[in-house]
Amino acid sequence: MKTALSTLAGAALAIGLIVAPAMAQEDGIIVYNAQHESLAKEWAEGFTKATGIKVTLRNGGDSDFSNQIVAEGAASPADVFLTENSPAMALVEASGLFAPVDADTLAQVPQEYQPTTGKWVGIAARSTVFAYNKTKLNADQLPKSLLDLADPSWKGRWAASPSGADFQAIVSALLQLKGEPATADWLKGMKENFTAYKGNGTVMKAVNAGEVEGGVIYHYYYFGDQAKTGENSGNVELHYFKNQDPGAFVSISGGGVLASSKQPKEAQAFLKWVTGKGGQEVLKTGASYEYVVGKGAESNPKLVPLADLQAPKVDPATLNSKKVTDLMTAAGLL
Repeated sequence: MKTALSTLAGAALAIGLIVAPAMAQEDGIIVYNAQHESLAKEWAEGFTKATGIKVTLRNGGDSDFSNQIVAEGAASPADVFLTENSPAMALVEASGLFAPVDADTLAQVPQEYQPTTGKWVGIAARSTVFAYNKTKLNADQLPKSLLDLADPSWKGRWAASPSGADFQAIVSALLQLKGEPATADWLKGMKENFTAYKGNGTVMKAVNAGEVEGGVIYHYYYFGDQAKTGENSGNVELHYFKNQDPGAFVSISGGGVLASSKQPKEAQAFLKWVTGKGGQEVLKTGASYEYVVGKGAESNPKLVPLADLQAPKVDPATLNSKKVTDLMTAAGLL
């Protein structure tokens, strides 16, 4: 007859973890989580159920945690860092604070959803969209490119949440794709044309109410509201820019193991589980409506397939949050 410990050890070995299960359960790992709290909670509970390894989540924002990790350096108590967007991961990587991700974990995720460096890995994805009020705009009146929104013809007609990490990631992609002068010019036009709101959900609500004709957000706000009451999205449709446009940017949520982790094997095992079948299934069946990034995994069927988005190629390791905030500050957006 199997003992409880031997059963636990077998589960741990099944995902590539070789560790004394009793010790792993006692110590566990600490995750600095900047992903949605409910999603990270599902991941943590699923991983613990599969392995017996305890996960302690500390929740916060992308930029707050990335700057905190840099300040803590080798003294950080965190074992794993999870984000919504890539620039926060790039900041920690640039400071040399990530351990290389295990090869078995990297092999679970296509190259386009991980940085070229292998210092962290994609765990989920979200698409940039132009959410518009279908009672105010027809399909032939929609912007063909994100860049069009800087044109004077769009003055007073669209919204965004410039203070959020989501929008700043979009600008970071624009910077990589079009360069600093073009990005600075676009931000100047944005300042003249747009209305600022705090939070993507608030932007969508304003679009739905007809306060503005459209707004730049991520896709899952719409699907999440539709799955509930639809009260903040009943008048909203999503426009996907496609054609490798900067507005078709797909932002990669990242996961990385801190080089200073006191539980590196357990931390690596957590990342492997999140990017594997169990963690990606949570994305498909849960309420986050984010895209899966694991090989062979399927996203929620309500979503436009990632392959159909025609996203531009962006190396997430080179997205520059500091330069973006500098440019946005210079444009009067922050």
